Amino acid sequence: MTKRMKVGIIGAGGIARGAHIPGYLKLTEQVELVAVADVVRSQAEACGRQFGIPHIYDSYEAMLAAGGLDAVSICTPNKFHAAAAIAALEAGCHVLCEKPPGITPAEAEAMAAAARRHNRLLTYGFHYRYATEVETLRRFIRAGELGDIYMARVTATRRRGIPGWGVFTNKELQGGGALIDIGVHMLDAALYLMGYPEPEQVLARTYNKLGTRPGVGLGGSWDWANFSVEDTAVGMITFRNGASLMLETAFAANVEQDKQMQVSLLGDQGGADVFPLKIYQEKHETLVDVTPVYQQAGKPREAEIAAFVRGCLGGELPASTPQEGVLLQRLVDALYRSAETGEAIRL
Repeated sequence: MTKRMKVGIIGAGGIARGAHIPGYLKLTEQVELVAVADVVRSQAEACGRQFGIPHIYDSYEAMLAAGGLDAVSICTPNKFHAAAAIAALEAGCHVLCEKPPGITPAEAEAMAAAARRHNRLLTYGFHYRYATEVETLRRFIRAGELGDIYMARVTATRRRGIPGWGVFTNKELQGGGALIDIGVHMLDAALYLMGYPEPEQVLARTYNKLGTRPGVGLGGSWDWANFSVEDTAVGMITFRNGASLMLETAFAANVEQDKQMQVSLLGDQGGADVFPLKIYQEKHETLVDVTPVYQQAGKPREAEIAAFVRGCLGGELPASTPQEGVLLQRLVDALYRSAETGEAIRL
């Protein structure tokens, strides 16, 4: 059997246990999970026992210094993404970092530069790129079925879905709230389908209307007294190719659906809603809707891990690139700056 790739996990919380580690365990012929690090050692120890990971560390620095790793997954709060990723790249590891790249554009740029400098793979956890609906629509777009995509609408909202766990409501550790947590998923999916156009200007507003008071929590009770992020953000992005994008995201809003994650595209030859996939066109003097009769059910997070492993082993590269990570981080930063200053931000 070919030598297996040795993988370490940085951060032993929910995303590591619920997505990254199970994804690697589906690939036991290619991957050996050998180490896990967490600043709370008991967390790392519990994770090691749960998944049979032999080597436990209370810092990623110690784990990397021990050597022997080919790749790592970074599953820490956003504040620590850049430092951990750069250290891992400098130690010769390929890196799969949870989204977003970091908190600032400078962090994303430093991560991309480190990957180039050390000739290692760096990709991000934008798993919606691997959704069956996105992959299918990409084929339609490449075939010209939507034509020139000139507008997108992005929605990532929850009725009362403020996370009652983790550090998602801590601005210092996360950099923001709904926008940087769930909004970036749909924003990235839209940009991916649009070909990641170069942004020109953004205008945004953020709101904190529900998070700082107690209420019904569909994601569990949250620490409303220390809630320091936005619960809602809206924005508009214009691109140098003339396209535009409208964004709405919320941890908690007075809307009908408990959760809505949606990308809608308008092109001069057709439009589409992605989740679920439906395409709208005019053909043969008739308005038609195209709905897939059958799509094989996919598991986007597993597909993301598998793509990362293939890339590490010399196969096709994962969908998310370091440069796209830089562009996305620039957009998120500009949206927050626009909301703070009340002015449009040119990029």
